[in-house]
Amino acid sequence: MTTVQIVHPGQEPKPGPADYFTGSVSVASPFRGTGDARLGGATVTFQPGAHTNWHTHPLGQLLIVTAGHGWVQVDGEAAKPIATGDTVFISPGVKHWHGAARDTVMTHVAVSEALDGTSVTWLEPVAGDLYNKL
Repeated sequence: MTTVQIVHPGQEPKPGPADYFTGSVSVASPFRGTGDARLGGATVTFQPGAHTNWHTHPLGQLLIVTAGHGWVQVDGEAAKPIATGDTVFISPGVKHWHGAARDTVMTHVAVSEALDGTSVTWLEPVAGDLYNKL
């Protein structure tokens, strides 16, 4: 049994799938708990203007912004700015999106837990006019 798992930096980032993201996004150093652990996540870098589709997490999501600035928005609410050093918690089942501002790269560590093997439900893209108003 593994008691300690270390994920070293420097792994080759992989592009974020176009089915789930708008713009250029890279995912690096993905991690997942072992055994019965439900915890998983990755370091995600959004190029200027890049962002996720709308999505939900059955047990919520934690974001730790490590560089740049961007936005997070809950469906039906105004978008909120996020920046280096901010920690964001999105409650379970809440429809939301997040990503970089138009003028800067943003990187965050994203952490969530899986429920019955699912940690995210991807939904539709964010409407361009909604993002472009920010």
